[in-house]
Amino acid sequence: MSVQSTTRAPREQSLTPSPIHPGVRIGHVHLKVSDLQRALAFYCGVLGFQLTQRYGDQAAFISAGGYHHHIGLNTWESRGGSPPPPGRTGLYHAAILYPTRAALADALKRLMQANVPLDGASDHGVSEALYLRDPDDNGIELYWDRPETGWPRTPEGHLDMYTRPLDFRTLLRVAD
Repeated sequence: MSVQSTTRAPREQSLTPSPIHPGVRIGHVHLKVSDLQRALAFYCGVLGFQLTQRYGDQAAFISAGGYHHHIGLNTWESRGGSPPPPGRTGLYHAAILYPTRAALADALKRLMQANVPLDGASDHGVSEALYLRDPDDNGIELYWDRPETGWPRTPEGHLDMYTRPLDFRTLLRVAD
């Protein structure tokens, strides 16, 4: 079997010849950072991830709930580096899924206590999301999914997501 690379976009009908297995998930993200200790202070100290393994001052793996790693952090090609300039391709953001609305509210409280500014916050109908930047200017989305039975749909039954302002007061009440 060969895989060919092309600069042309594939035709629409060839995008989904057969659907991918519904159990497929994004397993983890690996980020290039300029300062490993600073990144660990943010991801572990502010967000609450746990360190699962560290390779000196070059790399670390962190997780929630004892998984081998949800996020890898490394300085192999980026120690002391600066973020890419705007207008370049690359990762837009990594999204971290929280299991409940209360867990997302706890994340918001942690961000507020650490004075981490938000780039935005939205209610998408299917989810509620907080948008921010890590210390290396990587985009991060923290979100929880509403139950699928409550997702907004068109009269024809198609998904009808939207972007509306997030109500911080009601979100924070869930954390108390």
